[in-house]
This record gives sequence, structure tokens and C-alpha cells, in this order.
Amino acid sequence: MLPEIGPEPAGDGTPFSDLTTMRVGGPAERVLVAHATDELVAYAQGLWDTDEPWMLLGGGSNTVMNDRGFPGTVLLVRTTGIAPVADDALPEGRIRLRVQAGHDWDHLVATCVENGWSGVEALSGIPGLAGAAPVQNIGAYGQELSDVLHSIEFLDRERGHARRIPADALGLAYRDSAIKQGLEGVVLSIDIVLAVGEPSRGGRHAAPEVLSEPIAYAQLAGALGVEPGDRVPIRELRESVLRLRASKGMVLDAEDRDSWSCGSFFTNPIVTERFARDLPESAPRFPQPVPEPVDAVTTFAELEAGLPVRVPEPEPERMVKLSAAWLIDQAGVRRGFRLPGSGAAISSKHTLAITNQGGATADEVAELARFVVQRVQQEFGVILAPEPNLYGLEL
Repeated sequence: MLPEIGPEPAGDGTPFSDLTTMRVGGPAERVLVAHATDELVAYAQGLWDTDEPWMLLGGGSNTVMNDRGFPGTVLLVRTTGIAPVADDALPEGRIRLRVQAGHDWDHLVATCVENGWSGVEALSGIPGLAGAAPVQNIGAYGQELSDVLHSIEFLDRERGHARRIPADALGLAYRDSAIKQGLEGVVLSIDIVLAVGEPSRGGRHAAPEVLSEPIAYAQLAGALGVEPGDRVPIRELRESVLRLRASKGMVLDAEDRDSWSCGSFFTNPIVTERFARDLPESAPRFPQPVPEPVDAVTTFAELEAGLPVRVPEPEPERMVKLSAAWLIDQAGVRRGFRLPGSGAAISSKHTLAITNQGGATADEVAELARFVVQRVQQEFGVILAPEPNLYGLEL
């Protein structure tokens, strides 16, 4: 039995064009809004019990719904709150924070910067809510959530109750996680661990001398006039990131239609080093970490038991990450490009974003995305994968 629905900001039949940053998509058959964790748990468990189609939706910044809409219930996550968590296992100079799933991500970053807690400042301006962050393992400008994530509180459908999952059990990788790969449930909150900066002489809040984590992204270092690996005041770094994102249309702005998007529409492809050798020398490529080899040890007891001798795994191929934006641009799809008569266009600021320039339909967004995928595949043999979740749309 689902809890009674009180007055809500969205009602049944609300179009996804009102619920997502891409501003496309047909109506939701039914909308529920959870403002508290117990509501979120009760709604989710009730919906699982009914076996009716339903979906969880946060800020809608990673969702593109088809024009027909969703024939089921949409559960909006609107739980908020940030609180410190006592943790005797933390080394000195660290703080653990618990953030509710519906808390606005950028508000969290702003709060951390204001209080002199470093570790997420390069993730400024990313739209969406905290609960979605571990699903996608959000990242930007050399930082990823996995760098600071301690654990999540997860309502596990299979187990029927909430449990705490440590970060190292989530399979976090580039824009990927165990949740994205099929671990079914609802993120209720996330815990992150940040460095505590020295307070200013004028008060307890962040001062200019509170420094960021080492800068790992060359473009950001260049914008700040420093070298990669340097550290700068966290407030200064946040402001620089917001300026960079705004220059690419990656900060939500109702007046800027280049920000009517899902941000980066495609992930940066990861290919073998051997494949990348056939690409033009000017193609950006970023070496990926090589997994540590696993020792192949067979014990005497195993030999006596007749078990086969373990042999070392072959050395894995070295991988490199390519720039999807470079591939798109070099395939001839320029900034501002749109198909004739379409309301969807490549951002005028950044080739990696597909935008709604006003009145676009979901079909038009998908049509443009398919065109981009085909052009890059024809030119370079690389198949781009979408970053947002697509519902009822095929590329």
C-alpha cells in the first residue's frame, strides 16, 4: 500500500519537459514526491510491491525521455540535508559528511568551499542531486566522486532493506558503477570524506588560504595561471571552474539555451593503445591506469588435491581515453550545427553537448545524436556511447 500523497509541486501528467534539463519528453502517468527519507523508502517499497512500471528521478540532468512519456509512476527525490558524521577511524584533518540523496550537488560543493573543506571544488557547477552522483561516478576537471566517496546508504530491492555499502564495493569507474550495471535499489544518502582547511584569522569560515587538492587537469591549471599539481585557494578554484563550465554552456541558465541540455551527451571513449595508434597524431589521448597483476599461486594442498596449477593472467592491453569532443569536431560536426528544421542543435559553445534551442522534441534530440554517432564512426571507426539515460529512444 502506497502512502497517501500530500500537496506536491508536480502532479500526474506532468511532462518530462518540465522535469528534465533537456526540456523534452512526454507526460508522466503519475508523479510522487519524497521530501523525507522514510517517504522515499515507503514509496519505493510500495512501488516494488505493485510491480507497476516506475522510475526514480532526481534533478533530471541525466535523463532524456521520449515524446510519448512514461506509462507509470515517477518518484521524485527531494530529500535534503548535510550533516557531519563522527568517525574515529578518520585521520586528523579529515571530515566525513552525510548528504541526503535529494540535496542539490552544487549547493553541497558551495557549502564545502564556504566551510574550508576541500576535495570536491573541481566538481562545482555539475547539475543534479547527490544521490545520482555515485550512480554515474560524476567527475570533472581531474576530480571524481570516487576520490572522496566513503559509502552510500542504499535501499536494496533484493534484500528488502537499507544497508550501507562502502565505496570500494560499488565498482566505481569512469561514468560507471555497480548501480548503473544492475544493482537494483535506491540511494538514500552518500557519505564523503574531505580535507579540513585551516580557518582564517578572521573567523571559522573558509579563507583564501584554504587550498584545493592538487590540480589534475591541464585546462583548469592554465585558466588559473598555475601548473598541474599546484594548489590554489578553493574559492578561487570553484570560481574558475564555474567560469569554464559557463563558457561551455555547462552551467544551468534559463536564459542560455546552450545550457538546455544534459551536459556532455557522449562519454569519452576508452580504446586500446593499439587502436589509438591509427588515429591522427593530433587526437588527444589519455593513458588509463593499468591493473596490478594478480599473483598466480598454487598451494601444496591444492596440488595434492589434484587442482590444476594456476597460471598468470596475460598482461592486459594498455588503454587510452579519447576526447569525444575532438572526434565530433574533426568528423565535421561543428558548434551550432543542427539538422534542417530541427529544434535540437550542437551547442554553440561545446561540441560535446546536444541542446534544445527551443521547441525541440526528444525524437529530434535522438536524430541529431544518431547523426553524430554515424559521422564519428565513419570517420574514425569509434562508436560513441551516450552519457545520459535514454528512455524509449534508440541511437
